[in-house]
Amino acid sequence: MHDLVIVGGGINGAGIAADAAGRGLDVVLCEKGDLASATSSWSTKLIHGGLRYLEHYEFGLVRKSLQERELLTAAAAHIIKPLAFHIPQLPHSRSSLMIRAGLFLYDNLARRRRFLSSKAIKIDPDGPLNSAITHGFEYWDAQVDDSRLVVINALQAQRQGAQILTRTECTDMRATDEGWCVTLHDHRRKTDREIECRAIVNAAGPWVASLSAQLSKQKAEHDIRLVKGSHIVVPRMHTGSQAFMLQHHDGRVIFVIPWLQDYTLIGTTEQEHEGSLDHVAISKEEINYLLSIVNLYFKKSILHSDVVYSYSGVRPLIDEEEQNASKVSRDYNLELKTQPHPMLSVYGGKVTTYRVLAEEVLSKLKTALPTMGPAWTANAKLPGGDFDLPEHLFQKLVSKYFWLGPDLISRWLNSYGTLSFDILGDARSIGDLGVKFGHNLYQVEVDYLCKEEWARTADDVLWRRTKLGLKLSKAERDSLANYINQSFSAY
Repeated sequence: MHDLVIVGGGINGAGIAADAAGRGLDVVLCEKGDLASATSSWSTKLIHGGLRYLEHYEFGLVRKSLQERELLTAAAAHIIKPLAFHIPQLPHSRSSLMIRAGLFLYDNLARRRRFLSSKAIKIDPDGPLNSAITHGFEYWDAQVDDSRLVVINALQAQRQGAQILTRTECTDMRATDEGWCVTLHDHRRKTDREIECRAIVNAAGPWVASLSAQLSKQKAEHDIRLVKGSHIVVPRMHTGSQAFMLQHHDGRVIFVIPWLQDYTLIGTTEQEHEGSLDHVAISKEEINYLLSIVNLYFKKSILHSDVVYSYSGVRPLIDEEEQNASKVSRDYNLELKTQPHPMLSVYGGKVTTYRVLAEEVLSKLKTALPTMGPAWTANAKLPGGDFDLPEHLFQKLVSKYFWLGPDLISRWLNSYGTLSFDILGDARSIGDLGVKFGHNLYQVEVDYLCKEEWARTADDVLWRRTKLGLKLSKAERDSLANYINQSFSAY
């Protein structure tokens, strides 16, 4: 009998699996699609305290998030990096006094080692912003490759003994004398099997309430408010390394963030979502909303035709009967039912707080799973993150694989960290990397992702593990898909 079955392969599910397996529990995680195939890969890609949450007096959430920002940046420095944010001031903006007060709290609510203090700044008239903008503020948060964060947590869980089952859906559960009997449907093989466990964690994200009701045959503990957040990607809007936080007339903020060297990521919207959770897309109104605020602040206008990519994710927020979705708390709620056997459901949450959420989940399950060991993830490096400085790791990669060239070495460092050595092994030349699928994506990398990181389709590789989806042509994507289908259909 397994100790714990976790339903959902997003950041919360993967984080809980890693923590639980590291405490000596027998863990199975099942995900009906790919890891990070829903909300966890459609975020604004930030590890942040949530500066604007201070307006809603969520001091506890901000403090907890800032503490986690520090811990996660140390644990996965290859995919989480400090980033400066500029807040340009316009007449409709919040007052300078309010922003100074908020930034003072932001700087001091939690101990900082890797992040600089905020400060007032003068806006360069030759910079990318509208020349009417003369002053603003700078503060620091961190940028993250969100879907890779999920994958390396799943790797961490597997290294500690957990089973990670992707394309595997939990379709039923029933109580037995000793625990739960869970039915798992393998979508690739179209087979069912049953496993037994002592406790279940429902970490299904936006599906949490419907899954809880479906499996337990009881009404979910909370009403869930589904809020769609959409982003657009345009060609790089400025040469600087800083991001921008733009204040909208409606009180919301929009982030404009350098992304993948050649692009700028703009978002997010907040729109009530109804309908299917499997096919979520940006609306024309959302694109107009994002373009209007960016064009208010920047000299160079962007048009609909400049949008090269967009994505939308649905955030499951606890319904607090608040009309404005921006004011609904981003904190999480954990609901534990102990009868007939333990089942814990995770409501809400954000990428930044996944690790401490996992600790709280296991604390609630301690009575049901008394053999679990102590918490351990606060000081643990995530896979690929076991190095001191990125510059030192870059030099190590160059000294052994100089023939890769700086661009490919940098991409691998920022995606895989020290796992790059596992992928490359004893390769001595470009010829040892196998088929080139396009834009420096080689067979050796694809093989690694399929064998070790649960990739099963071209989209798994291009969007959730390498972020090369914008770079490959349709013919190159088709070639990659054919290769994966022929080489890894049995996996």
